[in-house]
Amino acid sequence: MISFVIRLRSRAHFIVKSNLGGANATFLGARASRRKEARQRLAILIAGFLAVYFIIGARLVQYGLAEPAVTGMIGSSPVTSRPDIVDRNGALLATDLNMISLYADPRRIVDANEVVEKLAMVIPSLDWSETHKKLRSGTAFQWLKRQLTPKQQSDILALGIPGIGFRPEKRRFYPGGPTASHVVGHVNVDNQGLAGMERYLDQQGLGDLRRAGLTGGAPLEPVRLSIDLRVQNIVRQVVANAMTAYKAEAAGAVILDVDTGEVLAMASVPDYDLNEPSRTLPDGSVDKDYEKGWFNRMSNATFEMGSTFKSFTLAMGLDEGKINLNSVVDASRPIRMGGFTIKDFRGKNRPLSIPEVFQYSSNIGTAAVADRVGVEGHQQFLTKLGLLSRMETEMPGVATPTQPRTWKKINSVTISFGHGVATTPLQTAVAAAALINGGTLIPPTFLPRSAEEATRMSRRVIKPSTGADMRYLFTWNGVKGSGRGAQVEGFHVGGKTGTADKVINGRYAKDINFNAFVAAFPMDKPKYIVLSIIDAPQTGEHGGRTAASTAAPMIKEIIGRSAPLLGVQPRFGPPDAPRLLENY
Repeated sequence: MISFVIRLRSRAHFIVKSNLGGANATFLGARASRRKEARQRLAILIAGFLAVYFIIGARLVQYGLAEPAVTGMIGSSPVTSRPDIVDRNGALLATDLNMISLYADPRRIVDANEVVEKLAMVIPSLDWSETHKKLRSGTAFQWLKRQLTPKQQSDILALGIPGIGFRPEKRRFYPGGPTASHVVGHVNVDNQGLAGMERYLDQQGLGDLRRAGLTGGAPLEPVRLSIDLRVQNIVRQVVANAMTAYKAEAAGAVILDVDTGEVLAMASVPDYDLNEPSRTLPDGSVDKDYEKGWFNRMSNATFEMGSTFKSFTLAMGLDEGKINLNSVVDASRPIRMGGFTIKDFRGKNRPLSIPEVFQYSSNIGTAAVADRVGVEGHQQFLTKLGLLSRMETEMPGVATPTQPRTWKKINSVTISFGHGVATTPLQTAVAAAALINGGTLIPPTFLPRSAEEATRMSRRVIKPSTGADMRYLFTWNGVKGSGRGAQVEGFHVGGKTGTADKVINGRYAKDINFNAFVAAFPMDKPKYIVLSIIDAPQTGEHGGRTAASTAAPMIKEIIGRSAPLLGVQPRFGPPDAPRLLENY
């Protein structure tokens, strides 16, 4: 009985144990199944995430490749700043103003016609056809109107038009308007430099910074120019008044520091208002005559500079030792050469001393000096002065001089008195500075430059003794010759006039002049070169059309008004040096 009970218990224990083992196995199987399901769900989640990631990435690539124009406009920062431009004394010449511009997302425009009609009520100048075309383009972004007034923005907001918005922009503002238009230059609606020093800034890396979106943060340091705004205003007024008074096609002037090459003022008229570089006529077209004012005749154009070139010819003869101030050349009769006759305007018909050749502006005497040097030496000397090659300076768009392909004796003769070679007025002033400052050629600059920096980049082109002789000749002509019309009491002005027949359609016009005057002051210790030009004047002081009656009076007014501002102290009495000789 007992053994039966034991067997029964053992069987029951076995049954219980068997049941527990089965339950445990079932539990373990369920847990494994859940782990497998979890891994599957995780795999599905990862796969879904990767799919979404690649879809988004592919879409971005599609936008970048399929719509470069639209995405480029959206992605580029509209709030790109330019540095302020100031004059040498810190006076503001150019700065940025914060503006608001109107754009549209054509994909959200419901009725393009209605939008155009509503916007036209606020913006009367709106181009209906062009705006409608933009609104129906189906792109993501379109500019509708750049640089709105605050009232226009407020009125458009009140219209409540879906699909349009506003974006901040920068607008360039020039407090002086046209005062320094050709020096400062201007920008387009996207604040990109198009001319003058504005374009120079972009060429120096500002354009690359803009494209990289790195100009929308902290303000950039102001860019200081070499010009003096006070003097610039005087020069611009003088040339503008001269153009009107002499009924000329154009006029211009420049002031240059002979020791540093700094341009202190430069003006060319016609000019234009930098705040309105392109003017729109009532019919919506662009005023092309107004845009002609963009042309800078002082550095972007070349002219035959007439008798101002006699300064370089006599300097050449002096420097080569072919003449000295006591030399005499025969100017008693015209020179006939190759079918041409070289004669003097109001000639003396007698032998002339070198100071008299300069004083009476003798073509015959100057040609004789060039002949003593020779054709090859003449070309080399003008090349050394930088008059036959493109001038190096910061100003963009500098014109390249023209010269004969092959120099012959007749070319050397005519070039000696300023016909046959065309240079820019600015580089003529630079070469004249080398004759006056002791003989060193210094590249011109529109940025501040110290005397030490100028010395490092200068090169000697004539002997110091030649420079002293040229200062004598400039002074002589300023007191006794054609430069008397430029003389300013107390400032001892010396210089040389140049009256050239203007080239029209490849021929010299006998009744149309291009006049110039290159001057230096104060002649006892020259500090500044001033050069003026007047293109095709119809009348001048006392009715004359020559440089003495037109270009010289311009110099007189410029120096008389600007010399005190430049710190030149007037000194009355004869100049200390060079001493003038009454008789030769």
